[in-house]
Amino acid sequence: MPTKADNTLKNKKNAASISLVAATILLSSTFIATAQSDAPEIAWPKAMQERGDLIPKDQKRVKSITKPTTDFSKPERFETMSGGAATSKKLPNQDAFSQSSANISFEEEETFKLGNALFRKMWVSSPSSTDASDGLGPLFNARSCQSCHLKDGRGHPPEKSTDATSMFLRLARGPATDDERAAIENFLAPNMPDPVYGGQLQDKAIPGLRAEGKMVISYEDQPFTFPDGSKVTLRKPSYSAEDLNYGPMAHDTTLSPRVANPMIGMGLLQAIHPADIIANADPNDEDGDGISGRVGLARGTKLDAPVIGRFGWKAQNATIREQGSEAFAGDIGISNPLVPRHAGDCTEAEVECLEAPNGVQERLGDTEAPDPVMDLVTFYSENLAVPARRDVDNPQVLRGKEMFYNSGCVACHTPKFVTSRKTGNDAHAFQLIWPYSDMLLHDMGEGLADGQVVGVASGTEWRTAPLWGIGLTETVSGHTFFLHDGRARNLEEAILWHGGEATASRDAYAALDKKDRDALIRFLNSL
Repeated sequence: MPTKADNTLKNKKNAASISLVAATILLSSTFIATAQSDAPEIAWPKAMQERGDLIPKDQKRVKSITKPTTDFSKPERFETMSGGAATSKKLPNQDAFSQSSANISFEEEETFKLGNALFRKMWVSSPSSTDASDGLGPLFNARSCQSCHLKDGRGHPPEKSTDATSMFLRLARGPATDDERAAIENFLAPNMPDPVYGGQLQDKAIPGLRAEGKMVISYEDQPFTFPDGSKVTLRKPSYSAEDLNYGPMAHDTTLSPRVANPMIGMGLLQAIHPADIIANADPNDEDGDGISGRVGLARGTKLDAPVIGRFGWKAQNATIREQGSEAFAGDIGISNPLVPRHAGDCTEAEVECLEAPNGVQERLGDTEAPDPVMDLVTFYSENLAVPARRDVDNPQVLRGKEMFYNSGCVACHTPKFVTSRKTGNDAHAFQLIWPYSDMLLHDMGEGLADGQVVGVASGTEWRTAPLWGIGLTETVSGHTFFLHDGRARNLEEAILWHGGEATASRDAYAALDKKDRDALIRFLNSL
């Protein structure tokens, strides 16, 4: 009989084999540039367009169970279990987003707890007496992962204070040289950073250095009248970077505000089979429904070809490890194996930053957060559980669900998937999950545009945000600010900001009577 150690070794070998196969497939892909757009149209390999992980019997089951429902008289089977067997059934309190996948082993629970400790760890500047905890900055936005993802939840814009810890300004510009254009075309960079301030505005610094500057937000009231005469006031934000300490930004640098996304269910999103994401894409709107979702593309850090982007507001990262590694380097200034920049996001124009001591401990590795650290944080991030649904059989919730479907919201917010059988984590394999996202890029119109190109995502495109857990935002995070910059103060405002491909759905919501609008919001709050 195999031991737990034998099974662990087997799982690691299987995961490695799967990764090797995936890499081989990706390296053999063909990438074709369209004449109509700078965005590439992908000739995906057959293995990525078909659920090869499923036998025909399972394929039939999966197709049946993921088909959108037409019966709103009662809940669907397994609807309470948003994250499949990994769903947390703990009380929906302030810690609702901080629970581990319910189906991981006891040994994995210990790994999860170690990852949690590192996620919460407060980093300090170098040199320091706190061995292996120094390396902060020298310029940075936060001292820990938890500072942005408080209680593993959603960030927010600064309100009545200058605190912007869970929100920052992404800086980017277009290519100016042939080398820069080649880097973008070959997915070596999603865009070009500001030559002085890098890829994001760092509003904090270690002692002795000056922060880069500060984000300033102003709001303009924008009234909205429903067809029934009801009125609400939206707030339209404007952003600027002020008190710049290292000179002016480039004239073509764009500012894109980003709040921290909630951490729940990321491992399950990573486990969605590529074929299911690709199948929902319709870049040329061939079915004529006005929805033209596109697959986000990212450069896999260990591959020579672009892969499907799944994480970040513009689907710019392919894996949780890459997402976390970039956050370590960019947000905290901590180097790691995938992003080995000891000075974080500092540029050549910021000489004092580049010359500051780093926190590398030779006995631990050649970066400030070597593989053991990143392994643990990645495992933690992969296994933050989705809370169970609430009130799924409530008549108002069921009515709101019907309105959600009838308004066309499910065209982008795909209710459910069955994850791949072949994953690096058995807890995520072959699970019926309910993220309410197609994981695709969609044009959301000029109202939500940031004007910033990120990889293949244009200045008006955003990845469909998963909706699971959205109703617990206030409970966990203490606020109800939504969208990429937190401009929406509640879910209704978030809906009303939808434009572009979502215009028809927004208008359908607005056309509902107040009772049905309230029911739809009640449904969202049950997720």
